Amino acid sequence: MTLSGRAGLSLVALALVMALLVFASAGTLHYWQAWLYLAVFFAAATFVTRDLMRRDPALLERRMHGGPTAEKEPAQRIIMVFASLGFISLLVVPGLDHRFGWSSVPLLVVAAGDVLTAVGFLLVSRVYRENPFLFATIEVAKDQRVITTGPYAVVRHPMYAFSSVYLFGTPLALGSWWGLLGLALMLPFLIWRLLDEEDLLARRLTGYREYQQRVRHRLVPGIW
Repeated sequence: MTLSGRAGLSLVALALVMALLVFASAGTLHYWQAWLYLAVFFAAATFVTRDLMRRDPALLERRMHGGPTAEKEPAQRIIMVFASLGFISLLVVPGLDHRFGWSSVPLLVVAAGDVLTAVGFLLVSRVYRENPFLFATIEVAKDQRVITTGPYAVVRHPMYAFSSVYLFGTPLALGSWWGLLGLALMLPFLIWRLLDEEDLLARRLTGYREYQQRVRHRLVPGIW
């Protein structure tokens, strides 16, 4: 199967799994926040995938090989398992919230969540344009170089920073305050992964230690 075919099939499979998680936990299809969120999520994901297919199919190929089983280090497998569980909870907890009425989120906040989801994907697409070495697993390519331009001139890990934007928007778009607990579950593991990745890059990627000295903040300018 061609790369575009495999990428399209992966998007369809992800859509089906996400829809199943949301609607099964909600116990109903009458959940307009979920329909809108899924439409926004997959419109943005399709845009990013098609852009990668056009500009950098090799990067798209690398990004498709991820997840716990793709990691080489045991610690990273553990991190990815819990990160995956955290993402699942971002869908399941809002679904349960919708079913049992645990919280009430204003319409403007739901709309803001959808905007954050779309913006997060667009920002991630900007990172893809800047860095052709973004593996889905933690490793260093033979020809890899330090990227210091674009968002990398501001923070060392813009991919993590921008992904957090749409992760934060997900439970809000689904109309749930309680869904933010899933993000709280994910963050320690994402930070663990980030620090582990920095250690690897500092040891194996020429010039990365100097880059760390120039760009002091990892995720949020002026904070950390």
